[in-house]
Amino acid sequence: MINSEESTRDLASLMVPRSGRLVATGDEMEPYRLLAAGGGVVEPAAVFLRELLAAGRSAATLRSYGMDLLRWWRFLHAVNVGWDRASRVEARDFSCWIQVTAKQRRLVSGRGNAGAPNPVTGKPALGDRYAPATVAHSETVLRGFYDFHRDAGTGPVLNPFPLDPARRSRRAHAHHNPMDGWAHERVGRYRPKVPNRVPRAIPDPRFNELFAALPSNRDRALVAFWISTGVRASELLGVRQCDIDPGQQLITVVRKGTRATQQVPASADAFVWLRLYQEEVHGQVPRGRTQPVWWTLRRPRRPLNYHAAHRMFERANAALGSDWTLHDLRHSAAARMARDPQLTLSDVQLVMGHAHLSTTEIYLTPNKDEVIAGVLAHHARTAEQRDKPSPPPPAPGYDPQALSVLFGRAL
Repeated sequence: MINSEESTRDLASLMVPRSGRLVATGDEMEPYRLLAAGGGVVEPAAVFLRELLAAGRSAATLRSYGMDLLRWWRFLHAVNVGWDRASRVEARDFSCWIQVTAKQRRLVSGRGNAGAPNPVTGKPALGDRYAPATVAHSETVLRGFYDFHRDAGTGPVLNPFPLDPARRSRRAHAHHNPMDGWAHERVGRYRPKVPNRVPRAIPDPRFNELFAALPSNRDRALVAFWISTGVRASELLGVRQCDIDPGQQLITVVRKGTRATQQVPASADAFVWLRLYQEEVHGQVPRGRTQPVWWTLRRPRRPLNYHAAHRMFERANAALGSDWTLHDLRHSAAARMARDPQLTLSDVQLVMGHAHLSTTEIYLTPNKDEVIAGVLAHHARTAEQRDKPSPPPPAPGYDPQALSVLFGRAL
């Protein structure tokens, strides 16, 4: 008899159809709904997403979790295994499949061939396979999904995505020294290693080119606020008219993770561009303390959402042939503040809304361009010292050390 743990599945020839979909409902009580291949609601996923919503997770988090569940449901449909009958064999095969399968991605303007770096930004283009961070996030979500149904008594007793054997007897970051950084621990058994990435900031000359390519005062105001405050894109888009304080150069945002309100300082230029934009739309958008600040340029006027702002930034990138993202503006703002000797790292942490100081420390790491420029300058100085002619020897009878002291030469 063949042990189910040792059974193999031909993953090379496995065809996983794009069955089912994740749909946005527009309902605050159920922002996203996972539909099966036949169009019916996947009830186990709906209950899990409702649990996340009750725990205070945002709609963006529910969408991210829903996409991970959708990939898992498509895989189970392809191997003809029910979600409550899945074992560690299916979890193992899914973890192998998602790391080697080619994903279908939407072609984005400004992106080159898969893997080829962008000539302007130096970023590698999106690959044909899922990134290690996506695979690790999927493993975490599915392990939490089965933990929830196990505790509720509606799922299998054994989680198909177990913890790593070395971690089962202790909790994460046990006896952690608060003076040390937070090490990344491989929690799951099928969790891949995720490489550490240094945040890529936009160089000042490139940012000036990008800012000049923006077509409207609204877009210039948005980018000026993003680059000066470091807030996330969604946080700025949620600002209301009562959240703007030009006299104090402050805006009030709702933080993505904690949902706490926080005042963040912005540059004077950002408020100038905002005032120009407000004059352009005067009488065309609703006025009121609770009304949004940002609206679409096309009629009928609607509140500006993240996808519309993302498309705006893509059009500016297409004019330059670059592929900067909205989140790169947040990285650029943090890097600028971290390089200012008059600001402490804890100041930057507070403005950026980081929970741990170790997260802010990554912005102290020099980027690749700075390192290359510094090393090339080092080589130039070394060559100059090597090619510099040596001083002639002193005349007979003079002490060389006494002459070095007299003329200020290094001994």
